[in-house]
Amino acid sequence: MTVSSSVVDNDFKFYKNNLMTKKIANWLTRALPWYGLAGAALLIDQVTKYATVFYMTYGTQIRITTFFNLVHVRNEGAAFSFLADAGGWQRYFFIAVALGISVYLALLLRRDLARLEAAGYALILGGALGNVTDRILRGSVVDFLDFHIRSAHWPAFNLADVSIFLGAACIIGAALIAKNPTADDQRTG
Repeated sequence: MTVSSSVVDNDFKFYKNNLMTKKIANWLTRALPWYGLAGAALLIDQVTKYATVFYMTYGTQIRITTFFNLVHVRNEGAAFSFLADAGGWQRYFFIAVALGISVYLALLLRRDLARLEAAGYALILGGALGNVTDRILRGSVVDFLDFHIRSAHWPAFNLADVSIFLGAACIIGAALIAKNPTADDQRTG
């Protein structure tokens, strides 16, 4: 009995397509919850910034406690207003950097990572997308959280910055756990 080459070709194509479908489904199943976390961080950040812009005029300061104010300020630079007075080119530079990092993080989340590490990357992704959304839509980042001790103010920040900070803390925690592995180390895949 001979098998025609078209049957073998069709069987191989089915096997190859089925294998590819499983591979795509595997990384999607692994990455989708982390994309959801990044999306939630982005959404919460944008809703709070929209509320700040809508309800507070630029420059407004509302005292909440003796160490915390809600403010409406804009930052054309990066962290701590780095390059804020650079003349405008920094907007496009920071957009390009943030989008490049976001693509890298989105691809990284497809890997089999420890949960804490994946959560960290997802939070950084959401925060980066939150701030880049501001740069694209508004030309600058809206900041509204102002912590201070008397007249010494920490630079105002937003929930995207909080998300990036918490993401970095998760990654550091994951690295420390990886140095001392236990049975509690949970993987995403």
